[in-house]
Amino acid sequence: MTDQTAAPPAKLDAAVLKVAGVVVLGAIMSILDITVVSVALPTFQTEFDATYAEVAWTMTGYTLALATVIPLSGWAADRFGTKRLYMMALLLFTLGSVLCATAGSIEQLVTYRVIQGLGGGMLMPIGMTIMTRAAGPERIGRLMAVLGVPMLLGPIGGPILGGWLIEAASWHWVFLINLPIGAIALVYAWFALPKDEPHASESFDFVGMLMLSPGLALFLFGVSSLPEEGTITATKVWTTMLIGAVLVVAFVIYSFRPKHPLLDLRLLKNRNLSVASLSLFVFVIAFMGAGLLFPSYFLQVRGEGTLDAGLLMAPQGIGAVLTMPIAGMLADKIPVGRTVPFAMALIAVGFFGFTQVETDTSYLFLCGSLFVMGLGMGGTMMPIMTSALRTLQPLEVARGSTLVNILQQIGGSIGTAIMSVILTSQLNGSPEIPGLTNPQTGDPITEAGAAIAVQQGAQLPLPPEILQRGLQFAADSFATTFWVGFALVLATFIPIAFLPRKRRPAGEAGGEPAVETPVMMH
Repeated sequence: MTDQTAAPPAKLDAAVLKVAGVVVLGAIMSILDITVVSVALPTFQTEFDATYAEVAWTMTGYTLALATVIPLSGWAADRFGTKRLYMMALLLFTLGSVLCATAGSIEQLVTYRVIQGLGGGMLMPIGMTIMTRAAGPERIGRLMAVLGVPMLLGPIGGPILGGWLIEAASWHWVFLINLPIGAIALVYAWFALPKDEPHASESFDFVGMLMLSPGLALFLFGVSSLPEEGTITATKVWTTMLIGAVLVVAFVIYSFRPKHPLLDLRLLKNRNLSVASLSLFVFVIAFMGAGLLFPSYFLQVRGEGTLDAGLLMAPQGIGAVLTMPIAGMLADKIPVGRTVPFAMALIAVGFFGFTQVETDTSYLFLCGSLFVMGLGMGGTMMPIMTSALRTLQPLEVARGSTLVNILQQIGGSIGTAIMSVILTSQLNGSPEIPGLTNPQTGDPITEAGAAIAVQQGAQLPLPPEILQRGLQFAADSFATTFWVGFALVLATFIPIAFLPRKRRPAGEAGGEPAVETPVMMH
């Protein structure tokens, strides 16, 4: 058995890579699932004779389940051990996936997606805890780069895989594909993960759970309802967001009282963790929200099929794969404050290309922009996470990774809602076509709406000039939305400027704090 008190070797050895393999398998399942299902939404509408608002609950229900269970991960990891908890999360996610494939109605599918989300919510924070403990502070950058591959490739590979599965087989395989992966991951985890050594039982913070979990779920429910309602003044949006926010704020005030709160906000006294968490939060709002709109542009304005739209996104993944291993090695040797701004500049340059989109923008130009953006992505997200977790003590890692994952989840939901609302409001400004109404709702159809419907295969008797005007309006709407995303990307440079720029001394196993960043001890 390896001596846990010795400094870990510089290279990633076979034992650490074996542990990383288990975590990456789980991450691939949970992250791919989100993007694969987003591709299947139109199919669910047809299969279950449901509206888009109804099938969108297959995404919202999953997200709310994640938000509910993530806060419990830190306490449960310390109490029951990471191996046991990770295998339970894998089992729950796989079981939820199989149930989803058997759904006979949209209500059943949403219910089973919640079960799937309860397992999926624990996979990432527990996986990050396992990897951070296995690597030690000197190798965490390289190991987080390994975990980063599925995190960045999921949004690119998901649409390709989802489109292919639906076209070649049926929507059921969007979920059934998780069964063999989950079974392999469970067996692999049983043999590869080290035996659990749970700590002495800490009292569970029931009061905190009754505030934080429902508070997060209600807040994200309100945020997720924004695109459907179109305005923050809608009762369904503002009431749930307000109640959720009040519960979360109440938890923040309360959390400094108990010795072992559900979410340990005292960790934010660690400057590295707080700056990195804020940087990650702003970055996720900017990138994840707009990132979902890139394939939508190819589908709605350019009329590409699901599979082709996914393939057009591939350059982003290729760029990320090229820079991520380099960024991982650099994160272990050079302070992230010196490398991340350059990577962020690449994202800004690539993102700017999408603010120029038209109805016939060159695919070479757009794929080049995505490639440059991918190069920056590979050097941004994982180094920031590395900076967040590196200076934590061993007993703080589970709670620190839980905190980072919650911020990431909230940021992603806010970003997606902001971009969806802006795009929808822009498209709704298009001129209406006299005499043409939506057969489901009776609402008038706009030129942009009709043009997008035609691009996606609808049979509408549109004169060429109206089709062209509608497509131009849609392209302009996407460009305007991308300008907002670009502004948010630029805003990310503010917290990134405060990331650590001083060389951290060699740490001992478990993570010696940086000289300029003392870690608060329990």
